[in-house]
Amino acid sequence: MRPIRLPEPPIGRRSAAEVFEAGIYGIIKRVVVIGNGFSGAENQCIGLVRALGLSGCHTLYRVTRPRGGINKWLHWLPVSLHKKLDYVIRQICIYSGVQVEARWSKVVPFAVEKTGLSSVIEADAKQIAMMARDTFEKEGPLLVIASGRDTISVASSIKRLATENVFLVQIQHPRSWLNRFDLVITPQHDYYPLTPHGQRQIPWFLRRWITPRRPPDRHVVLTVGALHLADSAALRSAASVWHDELALLARPLLVVNIGGPTSSCQYGADLAKQLIAMLQNVLWSCGRVRISFSRRTPEKVSKILLKEFSSNPKVYIWDGEGPNPHMGHLAWADAFVITADSVSMLSEACTTGKPVYVIGAERCTWKFADFQKSLRERGAVRPFTGKEDISESWSYTPLNDTAEAASQVMKALAARGWTIDA
Repeated sequence: MRPIRLPEPPIGRRSAAEVFEAGIYGIIKRVVVIGNGFSGAENQCIGLVRALGLSGCHTLYRVTRPRGGINKWLHWLPVSLHKKLDYVIRQICIYSGVQVEARWSKVVPFAVEKTGLSSVIEADAKQIAMMARDTFEKEGPLLVIASGRDTISVASSIKRLATENVFLVQIQHPRSWLNRFDLVITPQHDYYPLTPHGQRQIPWFLRRWITPRRPPDRHVVLTVGALHLADSAALRSAASVWHDELALLARPLLVVNIGGPTSSCQYGADLAKQLIAMLQNVLWSCGRVRISFSRRTPEKVSKILLKEFSSNPKVYIWDGEGPNPHMGHLAWADAFVITADSVSMLSEACTTGKPVYVIGAERCTWKFADFQKSLRERGAVRPFTGKEDISESWSYTPLNDTAEAASQVMKALAARGWTIDA
């Protein structure tokens, strides 16, 4: 079995001298995370919290949109306007005698197994800012970390209302007015619209509306991929938890992660059939194959793969029941095959330093094609052709975006005279 290669540990504790120099009011001991209900965005915040050494010191708040009914067509609206319009529509329905759907405006609960929380507080900028101001002398500054379009207005309002008490980090590009944030952390492919290739793909009359509008300045931190939870501690823990199920499997172990089509990476049953043919061709070189689907995987895709491989003794397909083996797969796999649509899954796999094969990259367009190109140029991924010998390996410098982003946060805090009590 190949040794498990893990990323470097997160930033360690500060020395007593460093903490003393920051002053009693300059030590950050707490974090507010502003989420949007999507694990892909919220896990980036939690991953950064862990890399900063502040696990267990954060409170999760959420900006929620109304759900059900006509609301699925209103996601393009600013979240505050969406909520007001939803309220008006519901009142009209009530007064007109129209029965509102049971799911109307329902807030989907956050998965307990992912956060350890049974409920999440709705984010209120005024309340959080007041808390930051009122507790500053006793608790010190408040670090606010947010991710996702819907969190931008709330997070920036917190900063505006408690400027001297808050350090605000926004993950993912906030589109405009970057000076609202102390630090912006975003993948470098978000700046693809500024490249010559990107400019040729944008009609001239739309260019002023495509963000970013200017190159990154000193308070923008660029990463290769997405931040995530798969740090060294998490993978070592997963290696232990999943030892009995995965350690004794025949080698090499190939893990196949399947996401779902997006507007910039479209596919369907055609890709599933292509993947089946390729996997059949490499099965001879695999000890075992384990396949996992994401919540975005179309049913027609999963059904095709289940029909083909459910009776194959060499192939295991996780059916969504029981504990999610994703972290165990990251820890124990010898190689990965991943669909090109998922920046998060590719970022996690490329953190392990193990071979990562990509299927469907040729279907990606716009900045997602640029992301695929950057991974290939780093030697982190190769296209999956079905001609591979999975027992062969190659080396590359693993992605370490989350730890590197945490280092930049520490530097920005130090420039303000603050430090972290981790």
